[in-house]
Amino acid sequence: MAKGVRVIITLECTECRTNPDKRSAGVSRYTTTKNRRNTTARLELKKFCSHCNKHSVHKEIK
Repeated sequence: MAKGVRVIITLECTECRTNPDKRSAGVSRYTTTKNRRNTTARLELKKFCSHCNKHSVHKEIK
């Protein structure tokens, strides 16, 4: 059986990891898919973080 090119990745808020003075405890995470052939580098997207209560950069984690 052939392996798929698309993989499921997790995006995590960069500001939640570093900022202790946020609105609520926890880290915002999103899951999405990416094409391994076209996008070999790690993704960085601006998404809404419910813990920071604003749009911030979310980076791909392993």
